[in-house]
Amino acid sequence: MKYSDYSAYFAPVVTKETDIVVQSAKGIWITDVDGNKYMDFVQGIAVNALGHCFETVVRAIQEQAANIIHASLNIVSYPATMEFAKRLSESTPGSLNVSFFSNGGAEAVDGALKLAKIATGRPGIIAFRGSFHGRTIGATSITGSKARYRKHLEPLMPSVYFSGYPYYFHRDIDLSEAEYAERRLAELREIISYTIDPSDVAAIIVEPVQGEGGYIVPHPEFLSGLREICDKNGILLIFDEIQSGFGRTGKMWASQHFGIIPDIMTAGKAIAGGLPMSAIISSKEIMDKWERGTHGTTFGGNPVCAAAGLAVLDALQGEVLENCRIQGDYLSERLKELKDKHPVVGDVRGLGLMKAIEFVEPGTRTPNPAAMSKVILAARKKGLLLLSCGIFQNTIRLAPPLNITRDELDQALETIDSCIGFAV
Repeated sequence: MKYSDYSAYFAPVVTKETDIVVQSAKGIWITDVDGNKYMDFVQGIAVNALGHCFETVVRAIQEQAANIIHASLNIVSYPATMEFAKRLSESTPGSLNVSFFSNGGAEAVDGALKLAKIATGRPGIIAFRGSFHGRTIGATSITGSKARYRKHLEPLMPSVYFSGYPYYFHRDIDLSEAEYAERRLAELREIISYTIDPSDVAAIIVEPVQGEGGYIVPHPEFLSGLREICDKNGILLIFDEIQSGFGRTGKMWASQHFGIIPDIMTAGKAIAGGLPMSAIISSKEIMDKWERGTHGTTFGGNPVCAAAGLAVLDALQGEVLENCRIQGDYLSERLKELKDKHPVVGDVRGLGLMKAIEFVEPGTRTPNPAAMSKVILAARKKGLLLLSCGIFQNTIRLAPPLNITRDELDQALETIDSCIGFAV
């Protein structure tokens, strides 16, 4: 079976990274219809935090599906969804205890923007260059990682303003990380001084670790500075934790690395073990301002997804997060060795098991997307699936399962090492 034989039935707008047709998957491995096995360091784009077909997740899905699959949360309530909302609130920071469930990340982002506008009575949104928040019109309006995502779609949602994210590796001036973070905060302050009055800004939305933009970890003072600007001006701070949440960085939420609590948070990807689910999470005070009936969903809060989500939460309460931290630290050390060994590797970075390898022209910070592409292709031929990211399309993101073993990590790293040496 080949995808090309069926491609006429699929909208060509979707980019196909490979021609692999998957027959089955378990843990870190996927098997195609021809019996070929691949080590999967993409995991559905950071969705399968526990790997493919994690046993307790599969069992929870099967048991729930045998009872009820859907009746709409607008009409009835489900025990699994009620328990999931409660359990989720126990994992979230501060007073972020109230959830609205939806189906995908972009849908959650759109809802968070609506909530911020309703709660503040203000129109403006500030986002960041390099950001990725989704493909719907609202989410596209605040996405700044690639111009082609916005191509031919103008006018998009109005009153959106972009500021700079502290992408330190590509700094344009020789400053310390803290100084560079302050430079970006100064740019933001200029926006609310010269372009839009802060009293017209509903929210600042930011990824605490930028995902599609290149797995960029900001200096802590950047996020604390955002919190200060928001508090001073009555602006809501939204953290998009769709890719960085649910243990990906070694803590349940990336915000916990920085000690900053947002007013609204979006979650998705890993939330339901591979099923489509997302959430807007905020405080009761803010959620109570959302007038009943002004937002809704048909499938959000689906009981099968919620049952899977409960199984994910159970797993994350065990040794998985600790393993993520241990293996993440080990991965950092090994990636630094790769950087020292290969001049084409300009930067390695990340938190937990959210790591990136950025390729450059040797001896410079000039992006080298060709080198990255060669490594991804060579790795695939050796049975390792990798995926790119970054505004310059020169970065490989590593998003393995959080329960990956040391032996599995070593096997992948040996492949990457050999592919860099061979292909570049």
